[in-house]
Amino acid sequence: MRGLRRWLAVLVVVAIASAVCAFTVRRSMAASVLVLQLADSTLPADGFSTTKLNIRSSGGRDLGGLDVRSENSHVATVEGVTVSRGAAVVRLRAGVLAGATRLLVTAPGFARQETTLHTMFDPGDGIGDGTPDFLRLHDPADRAAFRRWFTLLAEAQYYRKAPPPEIDDCAALLRFAYREALREPNAAWAQAMVPVPASGVNVRQYQYPYTPLGASLFRVRGESFSASDLTDGAFAQFADVQTIWRYNTFFVGRDFRRARPGDLLFFRQDGQNMPFHAMIFLGRSQIEAGDEQYVIYHTGSIAKSRGEIRRWSVAELVNYPEARWRPIASNPAFLGVYRWNILRGAE
Repeated sequence: MRGLRRWLAVLVVVAIASAVCAFTVRRSMAASVLVLQLADSTLPADGFSTTKLNIRSSGGRDLGGLDVRSENSHVATVEGVTVSRGAAVVRLRAGVLAGATRLLVTAPGFARQETTLHTMFDPGDGIGDGTPDFLRLHDPADRAAFRRWFTLLAEAQYYRKAPPPEIDDCAALLRFAYREALREPNAAWAQAMVPVPASGVNVRQYQYPYTPLGASLFRVRGESFSASDLTDGAFAQFADVQTIWRYNTFFVGRDFRRARPGDLLFFRQDGQNMPFHAMIFLGRSQIEAGDEQYVIYHTGSIAKSRGEIRRWSVAELVNYPEARWRPIASNPAFLGVYRWNILRGAE
């Protein structure tokens, strides 16, 4: 009997200890919540300013499986999440659209939490060339993505049996490739636009047409940028080649060797009805194998035809029979190599 009573006593003790332990665990689990703290609750909507969201578990529980999402990626995006047991740091980058976005935070075993990040319109124009800082591509990866898509899209039109009807002169080819290079690509879009499998890497700072200027990407008059330019006609969807040259690009030099893929070659042929003309320097083809480097352009209307897209090797262009089309410093009709303003300040 003594042995039985002793075992009963042991069982009672174990049962009580188990109950206390279970109660403690349940209490600990119930008490653990996600605690959020934004380092900055407001950022300029400039496309590059950043802040951090610090997250911790009030009970010290592990935050494995943590997920953080921005409800509006055009206002702010999640750049990365670093988790260290019961704490995490989330890196956030401002978009270019002013507004508010909810940051939704979830983790297994925790109730969902949220906080709000605000961005404010930024009218900065650090260079003073009329292109707002929110349009300039600040990340080297974004600049490389723009060059890659711009040249690929331009060259792809050369291979299409029927390019879009809007491409009817050299400026139209520039506008088309520029606009589409800034669009967020998807599989259907890429399949329709280019004849080869395309890299999924795209410009992240903003996507056309989600900017304060909407679809009006091209500056059409001089002076530096100001907030009133959003509504006073300073920007438009259409710009002829002279306007692109004067207000949307900057001079690199008259030495053709300084051109990089995506740069533009401008010519002025006085005595013609439309004296300004532009070509795109492609560099090496992204569609054909080989080391040959090319330029591409649209002729504009010829006689009664709509003209065509032509692609020349650099060697062919430098030795073109009509010297006025050669991109060499001794040619007075060659205005030089120019680069898009959104790439300015980077190199």
